[in-house]
Amino acid sequence: MRGMLKICAAVVLAMSCATALAETKVLHAFLSTGETALDPAVASDVATLSLLENLFDPLLRYDYKARPVKLIPNTLAAMPEVTDGGKTYTFRLRPDVYFTPDAAFKGAKRQVTAADYVYSFKRLYDPALKSPWLYLFDGVADMQAVDAQTLRIRLKAPDPNFLFYLAMPATGVVAREVVEAYGAQVGNHPVGTGPFKIGTWKRSDQIILLANRDFRPTEFEGKRLPLLDRIDIKIVEEYQSRVLGFLNGEFDFLEQLPESMKEMVLTDDAKLKPELARRGIVLAPFPVLQTYYMWMNMDDPLIGGYSKEKVALRRAIALAYNRAEDVSTMKKGLALPAITPLPPNVLGYDPQYRSPVAYDPALANALLERYGYRKGADGFRSQPDGKPLTLVMHSEASTVGRLRDELWRKNLNAIGLKVVFKSDKKTEIIKASRLGSVMMFETNWVADFPDGDNFYQLLYGPNAGRANYARFNLPAYNQRYEQARLMGESPQRTALYDEMANIIHAYTPWVLLTHPISADLQQPWLENYRRHPVEFTNWRYLDVDAHTAH
Repeated sequence: MRGMLKICAAVVLAMSCATALAETKVLHAFLSTGETALDPAVASDVATLSLLENLFDPLLRYDYKARPVKLIPNTLAAMPEVTDGGKTYTFRLRPDVYFTPDAAFKGAKRQVTAADYVYSFKRLYDPALKSPWLYLFDGVADMQAVDAQTLRIRLKAPDPNFLFYLAMPATGVVAREVVEAYGAQVGNHPVGTGPFKIGTWKRSDQIILLANRDFRPTEFEGKRLPLLDRIDIKIVEEYQSRVLGFLNGEFDFLEQLPESMKEMVLTDDAKLKPELARRGIVLAPFPVLQTYYMWMNMDDPLIGGYSKEKVALRRAIALAYNRAEDVSTMKKGLALPAITPLPPNVLGYDPQYRSPVAYDPALANALLERYGYRKGADGFRSQPDGKPLTLVMHSEASTVGRLRDELWRKNLNAIGLKVVFKSDKKTEIIKASRLGSVMMFETNWVADFPDGDNFYQLLYGPNAGRANYARFNLPAYNQRYEQARLMGESPQRTALYDEMANIIHAYTPWVLLTHPISADLQQPWLENYRRHPVEFTNWRYLDVDAHTAH
């Protein structure tokens, strides 16, 4: 009898364990590039910001469902009070926001205070960090913790976008004790207040996030967030591996189907293939607040500068770019041509604006001839002083990177310009770009907040060495940007934006490429999935149906 009871007990235990395992809700996701240090003050790549968004808490966030987008309190008890003609903001924190446990707190349960936000914001000013986000606080005159739960920020002048900044991962709260405990290694020891915390972390390979079950009470459709128990994240840099992984059920969703993989998933009219639809896979086209552009270093001795012959060289490069071929062949129709830095649906976008630059290799050739860029016996042009002219464009070491290289090679060779390519990881290229040691690079910008300021600041002179990779610095542009930055959405500001777009086309620090239309895919077992225009992830709201999954 005792033997039978032991067997029964073992069976019951096994069944209860199996039930517990079945009830564990795991999201399987991927990031397209390796992460960098998990520190809100320094990270600027999409992969790392996606993680930070789930580990750290800014004061505000976006309503998940609201369209057009809407800011709501995150760690605040209510939206801030705005006084003094829009120059003074008073924020009152929720009392139930705590950092996840860490040895730096010496066993104490560490509540978030207003002083923590002051400390976190002031870290961005630390010259040793070289934070790319310091510009967010250029307009701040003073910030202070009035008491433990009250923060007051005074601006030098009203800024219509200021609250958007306070919903970005860069303004997430960190603890002084943690920063002091880990010093330069703090990015390897993320301690935040968000809905998830780090479980295991294999650099640029696999990251596991665990639900923070001490996360302050926050509900979504009657359920407490986060809904998941764990997120398994892989770093998958190759496009084919991402798509095949999704189709094999290894990933629960796939955002921005790569154009080179379109034929595997979509029909010629951009519909989901019937065999995939029968599996319950869902296709959701999504217009992304994103701009692809190729920037040129204005400080580079070969391609930079503001003299007529340098402007002619860059403008010829822009005239040689075949945007229609890019959209149809490279993007497989899943893109719009970029006419200004602003994608549709961003505040300040002007649908009436027409670009003065079009694909015109004949005009590009004539322009180069006029300014002394002569062709040699090999068919390639030299500089006006007779020295050799070889453009050096950095590119990502991937299949699509190589395809992009060939498109640029064909376009530039057609006007007699020789180009060589240097392949590397994007994170390494961005580091070199900030130091001014890259001549040309094709990259993209995803909106941090849905306003034109977020795109036009990319060419503002004082942002050189930060997000202004082109190191463009022109008084006429800077003055218009400074004027527009103080204005809210209005016809007057849109007119200034159009003037700034004209300046970009005139001096050509950028070649504007495309605005992607994302073909998003989700598995039938994924619940609550909806892409947000601004936030990088929606992981805290997602759920999985364990009975349907895999």
